[in-house]
Amino acid sequence: MKKEVSLEFLEEEITTDQELHGSIKIDYNGRYDSIVINSQIENSSDIFYYKYLNDKKIKYPYARLSIFKKDVGEIKDIKFVASTKHIPVDFSNVKFRVSLIQEHKEIFNDICFVKVIK
Repeated sequence: MKKEVSLEFLEEEITTDQELHGSIKIDYNGRYDSIVINSQIENSSDIFYYKYLNDKKIKYPYARLSIFKKDVGEIKDIKFVASTKHIPVDFSNVKFRVSLIQEHKEIFNDICFVKVIK
């Protein structure tokens, strides 16, 4: 079954300060205003920092990155790179969620998990 939006990572596990390479694939042809990527590190207030978006260097020190459709145009495969300063005791589970937003409402989403290891 084809998903309208999907999230994938090259790495399943990373260490502190290692880059995490992600990809958002959009197979939805309807209207949407923006794409939102959100990360949450289990049992922590630490966050991931977004460093690259479609090979362009960005400096975005927040856990939630909003990308307006007008900024990506008709691109259906969005690449990003993120990293974290989080230091786990043993390992930490991280949940990433990508959402398509239309008129302030989430219309589709996907969730993917990675681990930060010591």
